[in-house]
Amino acid sequence: MNLKTIPLFDELEGSESILLAGCGGGFDVFGALPLYFALREAGKKVHLANLSFSFPEEAFPLAVLQPEYARRRLAPTLLSVDADLKPLGSYFPELYLSRWFRDRGEEVPVYTFATSGAAPLLEGYRVLADRLGLDAAILVDGGTDSLMKGDEEDLATPSEDIASVAAVSDLDLPVKILACIGFGIDWYHGLCHARVLEATAELAAAGGFLGVFSLLAGMPEAELFRQACAWVFDRMPGDESAVASSVISALDGRFGNWHAYPRTEKGELWISPLMSAYWSYRLDAVADRLLYPREALRRTRGILDVTKVILDFRQGLGKLRPRIPIPI
Repeated sequence: MNLKTIPLFDELEGSESILLAGCGGGFDVFGALPLYFALREAGKKVHLANLSFSFPEEAFPLAVLQPEYARRRLAPTLLSVDADLKPLGSYFPELYLSRWFRDRGEEVPVYTFATSGAAPLLEGYRVLADRLGLDAAILVDGGTDSLMKGDEEDLATPSEDIASVAAVSDLDLPVKILACIGFGIDWYHGLCHARVLEATAELAAAGGFLGVFSLLAGMPEAELFRQACAWVFDRMPGDESAVASSVISALDGRFGNWHAYPRTEKGELWISPLMSAYWSYRLDAVADRLLYPREALRRTRGILDVTKVILDFRQGLGKLRPRIPIPI
């Protein structure tokens, strides 16, 4: 490790088959695209997956009754989504991402997890590890709320992130990383970003911080990310990603309460150059820092089970750590 290299890529130097997985639902997998293109250019085998909002728990069993969905089912809550699949609803970013790749002349499946707890997620990840011969996995969070350990006053939207972190931390792979892009977007959900910096400092002290590096306009990986987002947004009007569009706004040099699409205008955004940077961590260090009871998380089957573990822990604390200012 030195100033001429990026620690995240140093960690992956010996890896050959790498899974990039969106960990918090929605468009998180799009935050993985610049890494996907960079690693592929470096000669790695790279695969895409996403914890999906396209399949809430109650919808997935109905979806797999359809023959074409049943054929693509790899595990109880895992599908291999390709460009030929017919959508069952209007919200399906994983499908449209696969179709964007086909539009470029490539066939790229996006492995798609139904929203669930840690136990089914781990089962699905193990299937992918065997199927793809994985030796590395990178969870990608659109935002930074995945770094909250549980006793902070505000957690933003933690359940999906925590389920993913808990599952992948139990996956037997030599390299596991959490990469966050979109610093500041969780202000929209009330997160205190001083706590993100605190978490990063604690992880640095534990040897789990892999540094920060910026995605810049003009980089080929950034431009492909921009093209993929625009193509998919055009096909999902009204469901454009707040995170991905805000990262693009940061790439364009926007600042402050800038809204690229009407769907975010009811809240306040804080666009800044920090938003288009990747913050990277050793995933096991992130998981070890969580305060929730580990065995209870491991047993969760549904996402509501994860939410209950979080709420029960917080109620047992009595007092949460309050927001603190960034003194600037």
